[in-house]
This record gives sequence, structure tokens and C-alpha cells, in this order.
Amino acid sequence: MKYNIFKNAIVLTLLSLTFSISSCVNDLDLEPIDPSVSQKFDQDLVFTKIYSSLTLTGQEGPAGDGDVAGIDEGFSAFARLIWNLNEITSDEAACSWGDTGIPDLNQNKWNDSNDFTKGLYGRFYFNITLCNHFLTETKGMTDDKTVKQRAEARFMRALNYYYLLDMFGNVPFTDVVATEPPKQILRKELFKWVESELKACEPDMYEPKAAPYYRVDKVANWLLMSRLYINGLVYTSTPTTATAPAVVGDTYWNEAAQYAKRVIDSGYTLNPSYKQLFMGDNAGALDNSSVNTAPQEIIFPIACDGKQTKSWGASLFLIASTYKADMNPVGTKEAWSGNRARSSLIKKFFPSGIAGLVTDETDLTTGKTSPAFKYCKDDRALFFAKGRTLEISNLGRFVEGYSSSKWTNVRADGNATSDNQFTDTDIPFMRVAEAYLTYAEAVLRGATEIGGLTALQAITTLRNRSHAKVLTSIDLNTIIDERAREFNFEGHRRSDLIRFGMYGGTTTYNWPWKGGVEAGQNFDEKYNLFAIPASDLNANPNLKQNPNY
Repeated sequence: MKYNIFKNAIVLTLLSLTFSISSCVNDLDLEPIDPSVSQKFDQDLVFTKIYSSLTLTGQEGPAGDGDVAGIDEGFSAFARLIWNLNEITSDEAACSWGDTGIPDLNQNKWNDSNDFTKGLYGRFYFNITLCNHFLTETKGMTDDKTVKQRAEARFMRALNYYYLLDMFGNVPFTDVVATEPPKQILRKELFKWVESELKACEPDMYEPKAAPYYRVDKVANWLLMSRLYINGLVYTSTPTTATAPAVVGDTYWNEAAQYAKRVIDSGYTLNPSYKQLFMGDNAGALDNSSVNTAPQEIIFPIACDGKQTKSWGASLFLIASTYKADMNPVGTKEAWSGNRARSSLIKKFFPSGIAGLVTDETDLTTGKTSPAFKYCKDDRALFFAKGRTLEISNLGRFVEGYSSSKWTNVRADGNATSDNQFTDTDIPFMRVAEAYLTYAEAVLRGATEIGGLTALQAITTLRNRSHAKVLTSIDLNTIIDERAREFNFEGHRRSDLIRFGMYGGTTTYNWPWKGGVEAGQNFDEKYNLFAIPASDLNANPNLKQNPNY
């Protein structure tokens, strides 16, 4: 199972690479290697840690000596935190758990002491510190291996800063391991830094599909660039609203379209089976599967393995948190009954009524189309309705709200996975489908078509994969709903709603429990950004809080 990059990961986790979120001043000044262990820089081990920190949360397996202090280690995982802050704060998911901080996310009421925003902030800076340490120690090295590794470390650092840019705005910035408190960078300046950094490291990255599996190539760079540009007006605050009509040459739409088209033409292709993307053998041949062909679409997988990368916060969270024991087996004994769909998501698939939605779920053994397909004609409608209600009157009751059956640890080839608790399902963190949606949106907003590809053709290609109804015309409303159908429960939604002017502030878009009211209500525009943690503000005099917190 997936030995090529993680063969050293377990050894690497013996290094005490700890990070406390109680003080960003101290955090960013910490030497990445604990003084109690050897200070000798091991290039390959630190490089591996840059990747493994996306899955692992500490130094002792699923729990123990966590990377990020001040938060339950299982909660501190990179993908889990991104998912929580982008999904349960949106119109897609709600969580039934009462852990401190979760009810506030459910109802768009967080503050500068929310455990999950603090945890994510700390996770990003832990990862950035790793990258800064690696880049400092390898500066001036020009052998081929190091050149590639340095380019990937720069990409990974830019990726973490991208999420800080997106979620926190004006943040502390440092590209070295230093002794002085980091200065705060303005959001629009960080946008320019991420843009320039991605351009600078691209030439030294692997060519498309040439990287070892689990390592990034130029296509991951292009996809992140397209994501940066499609949100460019939000990040640089150029227009009065993110949905204002585009003026070609005065926006980032052309750049978004150009980079998205590079991804579309890169050699990565849509996998014929949508369901396979979220199954236990989605690494294909690397998982010894001759059935699952998901790697042809997955540009950047976050590696998960039930034996080697035990974590409570990677794909196990995405699977177990959405399942209850009354659902079909999903390849793990864990069923935590936490996250389920808000009716606003269900109605994206069933706009004319959902009385006919089947009360069982997809055949998870073979990955066949969901039975709901015959009602909405879309493979992506992966929900479980038996014993559930459509609407949620009590956020603390898991059975209120349909369950998502999208993520599983079952293999498409029917064979057993490596463990009956921890999961083999990789997280398809970046996949080519996003490029089709970004391209179509950019063109609809005013970008010039490339190679004759129309926005409608891009969306048609995507919908054909899911056997969805053929559309004869599309608009921006189509795009935002299509993004929900394609990427539901994958951790994208909050950013999309903000870009479309449908999140904080005065909007005409509503969803259940928006703003803490069952019927939904508008909430303050300040929540388009998360608060800089109060603990960091107290420790670093260079920092200023986001407006109105």
C-alpha cells in the first residue's frame, strides 16, 4: 500500500517538530527541530514531513505529541480543519456535535477564540515553518533532486499562504525562520506574493504527470493559480461586489481561464466513475487495483493508508463523521454520526421536489451509480435518506438532515482494505474537474474563450461524466449550483459563496440555520474572514485584527 513516499514517514515522525498556537511570535521563531534531539538537518526526512503533515497530526501515529498545541490532535489535521471551516459554515453541511466551537461554526457566530479557527491558523503556520526551514537549509544547492524538492517546498508554502489569504486576510508573513516577530502583510500584497511565488517555482517542478505519485507537478501549480485568479477580485478588493460584470483587461478572469485551460489540456482527464474518486482504492495501481482509475483525474492526492498513516483527521474523518451504524458498511468500524447535509444542498439535485428520493444508498461494494440517479439523473447525488428528515430543526440531532454517502473506504474492486478502522481512501485534494468549472465561470464573467471551448461545452463535459441532464444554456447561477453538485462535502463551498456575493453581508441567498436562525438570516459581512486568534494578537504587537471582531 502506497509505500513510495511514506516509507520514511514513520521514522520522520520521531522528530519533535512541535508548534504552539499560543503565540505566533514564538511559533514562527521556533527552530523546527526540538533542542532535545539532534540538530542535524536530514533533507529527505524534513522534505517528507512537508507532505506527511497533510495527513499526520503528530509524532506518534494517530495521537500523541501533536504538531499543533491548544487543540485536540484529531481536530488538528490539515484537511479536516479546512473542511470544517469551509463546509459547516456554509449551505452544504451541518455538524451535530457539541464540541466547543462547532455550534458557532454551524451558525456563523465564531469569534477570535474559536478552537477550530485557531487550530487551522496554527496548522498553516506549522506547515509554513517546515517549508521555511527546508528552504533555508537547502539554499544554494543545485543538484537535480534538491532543485525539484525546493520547487515543491515553495509550492507547498504558497499553498498554505493561499489558504491564509483566503480565510484570514491580512496575516503574519515570513519566508525564513527568524528571531523577530513577523510583520503583518496586507491581503492584496499576499495575493501578489503567492502569485509571484507560484510563477517562480513552476519551471523547476515536474512536468505534467511525471512526478512520483503523491508529489505535486506543474499542473497542481496551474490549478492553484486558476483558483487564485478566479478569486482575485475578492482578494484584492477591486470591485464593489464579487459578482459585478467583468471588464476584460480590468479583472483576473482571463488569467483564471488561461490557467484552467492548461489544466484541462494537461493530460489529466475526468474519471468515468465519479464514485471511484472517493473509494478506498482511489490510488489505482498503487493500491493494486485494476478497476479504480481515479488517478487519471486526481492531480494532488493527500495520501491515506490504514497501516502507515493512521490519523483521526484525514479521510477517516470525512468518512466516519458522515456515517451512522444504520447505513451500509463503508470499510471502517468507525461511525461518528456528525456531519450531514442541509436541505439547501439536497435541493441542488432535486429542485422540483424530493419526495421520490430513495431511502437506501449506493451499492458501496461496487461503486455503482446511486439509486437516487433515476430521480435526478446525476451520479453525484450520493445521499442516504432512510430514517432521516430533510429539514433540520435541531442541529444536535444527526438524523435530522440527509446523510452523505459520498466518502467510503470500500474498494471498487471488492477486495479488502488494509485496516478495518483507519482508511486507505486518499483525499483527492486537487482534481481536474475544478478546472472545467473555473474555466466556464471565467468565460461567463468576461474572459476570452480559448481554442473555441465555450463555457457551455466545459460544463457539458463535466455533467456528461455524471450522466446529468444536458443543458442548453448556462449562467452564473448554473455555475455556483454546479460547483455544489460537483464538490459537495469536499471543503470548497465557503470560498465559492463569498466570490458570488452569497455569504456574509446583505444578500438574497439563504439557507437553513444561516446566521443562527432555523429559517436562515443574513449575518455580518465580517464573517467573510475568520478572526486572527486573540492569543496571537496578544503576543505580537505587529498584528491588527480583521474589521469588526
